Amino acid sequence: MAFQQEYFAIPPITRAYTTTCLLTTIAVQLEFVTAYQLYFNPELIFKKFQLWRLITCFCFYGGIGFNFFFNLLFTYRYCRHLEEGSFRGRAADFLFMFILGGTLMIIMALFVNIVFLGSALTIMLVYVWSRRNPFVRMNFFGLLNFQAPYLPWVLFAFSLLLGNSIIVDLMGIIVGHIYYFLEDIFPRQQGGFKILKTPRFLHWLFDENRRPSDDTDTRPNAGNDVPFGAGGFHWQ
Repeated sequence: MAFQQEYFAIPPITRAYTTTCLLTTIAVQLEFVTAYQLYFNPELIFKKFQLWRLITCFCFYGGIGFNFFFNLLFTYRYCRHLEEGSFRGRAADFLFMFILGGTLMIIMALFVNIVFLGSALTIMLVYVWSRRNPFVRMNFFGLLNFQAPYLPWVLFAFSLLLGNSIIVDLMGIIVGHIYYFLEDIFPRQQGGFKILKTPRFLHWLFDENRRPSDDTDTRPNAGNDVPFGAGGFHWQ
């Protein structure tokens, strides 16, 4: 079937995460589970050992509606774009970015009142992609032209206009910048060195043809990724 072929053509990390988000939302919509069983609650996690909340809080964008489709679309496109671009052939490194970003967001969520972190993870993906493609020109619903590094801030302003919580966007931007700085900037500075190293067991699980000791920088130069549009955003 064409759908099956297209589905399995999606890179594995992108396919697994977006499918999980979609199925989680459907399960809540059909009342198989409730959002109260999924949200981030430190007391239930650390005292009642409901450890699944550490994952499910990243997989639910709310009920089916504009916010859900907007986040799922951006997650799918920028997640896939990173996995097929600067993380091509480096599934373990890509998953490690997810784990690191999620861990930082959970730590931050201990100090702010945020119970679902999926939108912040989406902004993190957008931020990393935008910084690795600084020369890509974009258009916002035909009204505003800008280059890719401004995209996270355009989304931030969009959330502000819609009256959504901007803390989520700021969290994604901060975590995205931490990863970008540690992975792309600091190692290339004079006296810098590689801080982030993907655990060997992830390489063993996901990168069959890549040795864990292979630290060759496979990231493309800025602008080498082949971008594609997202919703009201278009590349020129």
